[in-house]
Amino acid sequence: MAQTSPGDRRQWESSYPDGIEWSTPLDTRPVHVRLIESCARTPSATALDFLGYKMSYRSLGRQVENLAASLQQQFGVKKGTRVALLLPNTPFYPVAYFAVLMAGGTVVNCNPLYTVPELEHIVGDAGAELLITIDLKQVFPKAEALLEHGTVKSAIVCEFATALPLVKRLMFSAFRRDDLADVDAATTADKLTKLSTLMGQNNKPAPVEIDPLEDIAVQQYTGGTTGTPKGAMLSHANISANMSQLELWGDGLFAPSAKVVAVLPFFHIFAMTVCMNLPLITGCQVIMLPRFELAPFAKLLRRTRPNILPAVPTLIAAIARAKGIGADELQSIEVAISGGAPLSHEVRDEYAKKSSTLLAEGYGLTEASPVVCCAALRNPSKPMSIGLPIPGTDVRFADIDSGEIVEPGADGELQVRGPQVMSGYFGDEEATGETLKDGWLRTGDVGHMDEDGYVFLVDRIKDLIICSGFNVYPRTIEEALAEHEAVEEVTVIGVPDSYRGEAPVAYVKVREGHSPKESELKSYLSDKLNKVEMPREIIFKEELPKTLIGKLSKKELRAEHAEMRDRTREQA
Repeated sequence: MAQTSPGDRRQWESSYPDGIEWSTPLDTRPVHVRLIESCARTPSATALDFLGYKMSYRSLGRQVENLAASLQQQFGVKKGTRVALLLPNTPFYPVAYFAVLMAGGTVVNCNPLYTVPELEHIVGDAGAELLITIDLKQVFPKAEALLEHGTVKSAIVCEFATALPLVKRLMFSAFRRDDLADVDAATTADKLTKLSTLMGQNNKPAPVEIDPLEDIAVQQYTGGTTGTPKGAMLSHANISANMSQLELWGDGLFAPSAKVVAVLPFFHIFAMTVCMNLPLITGCQVIMLPRFELAPFAKLLRRTRPNILPAVPTLIAAIARAKGIGADELQSIEVAISGGAPLSHEVRDEYAKKSSTLLAEGYGLTEASPVVCCAALRNPSKPMSIGLPIPGTDVRFADIDSGEIVEPGADGELQVRGPQVMSGYFGDEEATGETLKDGWLRTGDVGHMDEDGYVFLVDRIKDLIICSGFNVYPRTIEEALAEHEAVEEVTVIGVPDSYRGEAPVAYVKVREGHSPKESELKSYLSDKLNKVEMPREIIFKEELPKTLIGKLSKKELRAEHAEMRDRTREQA
């Protein structure tokens, strides 16, 4: 039977684990309201653990309310005000995130690894007036540049050392002060306010009436085939619904006694929902690291004994191959949830040799807040499937050429409908119309559904490369390389990478009279691209393949690279 409409047949319902119903009503109330309720239910429980510093739910709720009041009273944040967050994983992130929502504002998550031009586009496009950042040297200079260029009017600076336990704070002050920026000496000091001065005021925010269906909680930037980031507008209802869907799907996994590892960055949509929002509204403990490093991560596992590990394939691969992480470190983990990029056979097998942990793969995208499908979190699913559509979510597959809905088993473009799907792209009606058709979100991903409702992905329509869970756009790399005087033509493809899921590879035709080395071009790109965008390799060719109308073609290069990989495997 063709998937002519979701009501005709939701074959995935029959494959749901016992006790989970597709049609269960979902809580779509404002995100911060649910957080404050959680704080009231278990005030003395630990909400956040950061390098041994612990914050209770009572303290979390008070800090959120305090900052929300300051945002309203001192910075004029009201309904619709965009506030950009430029922070690593620290207790400051959830405090700032929920405070912005409580004040009525809209969060604009920013990746601290982005270059200043990338941040200027996102923050400028969103129209953010205020930035919340941190005094670490790796981050603060970018915030200062945004202020100097007039991209934002003012910034709140969180002081990293204040988030550490007392002993670590003293050691950091004594031996690691070089890691901190001198905020007081900044050229934009008159536009800066330290968070510590705001948190001591103990004010209460004015209540803001939120329409969950209409008011935007998060403007999350993503991109398309052009590589230009677009702001996906996610309402309170979108995000709240996705939290409810995942809580149902977990079937009690996200209980107040649970401990969730948050090594994935909160600015990423997957981590925002699975590592921060969901566990905090259900009363779990969120255990954070500011970045992934093997030794601190292994120490965290031994110290805290968490039971839920959200991860991207890169992290799963690192765990599987790490000599310092074994069965003892992983024994407390009940389930590892992999998302953000496809999980390869190789990584699955390597992880299984080290741990009997249930490894569940999920699928989502920014425009769906993000989770659409997920393997069962209590029992194994079909191998290599991204699982089943989660409660309240409809999916279908449409023929790429005709748009007709295809039969189960036939490949087509995955399309999604559900309460977690965005309202549209900020200021881009054309892109919104292309992506949202009759209430269905066109994902650009190609795959199929089997007779039991399990979803399998096989390819992507777009040229988008997903590297370590982050979107990498070939055009960004191509344009940066094309500026080099020795480069005549360039094209970039994504290739399978056992560690990062995918990696960019650049093919270059050199101008006559030049003979650059690969290391020279990579050095040239170092301040133009972030680390995730840096090509894994740069291959020089006398000619690059073109279509009949002279457009550079990627198809032949993908085939050539695949053939090269096959030969390498045979030789090995």
